[in-house]
Amino acid sequence: MRPFSPVAQLAEQVAVNHRVASSSLARGASISAVTRLNIELVPTTPRDEPILSRLAQLYAHDFSEFMELDLGDDALFGLADMLVGCWSEGSRHAFVCRVDAHLAGFVILDEHSRLTGDPEVVDVAQFFITRRYRRRGIGTACAAKAFDLFARKWEVRQTAANHDATAFWRRAIQRYTGGRFREVFVDDNRWHGPVQSFDGRAVRAARPD
Repeated sequence: MRPFSPVAQLAEQVAVNHRVASSSLARGASISAVTRLNIELVPTTPRDEPILSRLAQLYAHDFSEFMELDLGDDALFGLADMLVGCWSEGSRHAFVCRVDAHLAGFVILDEHSRLTGDPEVVDVAQFFITRRYRRRGIGTACAAKAFDLFARKWEVRQTAANHDATAFWRRAIQRYTGGRFREVFVDDNRWHGPVQSFDGRAVRAARPD
């Protein structure tokens, strides 16, 4: 049994009966429809490992366009390391995103910086929304729910070739922080691509009561 986690408890509280307005958008187009969807970020347990593994295959399929990922002879991408520590390390957290109870993606967060090792930083290790639910505000809502879990410093990384992901994260973080973030391009042995960062404590302090 997984030990009690205040992060999991908080995520459950964030998810319960939380209704958000979601927009159906085309790139560069105006709002064409607005629906009300129940969007949840749900903590996972070791029993969810098969679900996360299958979602990770979809994630890898998307990333194979930008990275040298090949299928094995079993027609699966080799992702043995992606879920390591998700249920055995207290500083690594995996969630699934559900939309009206349907699986729509997953999020993995690490409580340390990928770039500096700083344990006060939360790193978005993996973030994936299925194509069915993209460009509807759902990814932005899931990102905001993740950011709400930790009033800490945050780092969000994208590979240099993944321009769509960079555009998404700029919009999502801009909306969440009200523009209180910075972006740098890292090009060394730690990472190659844009990195956005912000302080969740400052963002919360700036919000009206």
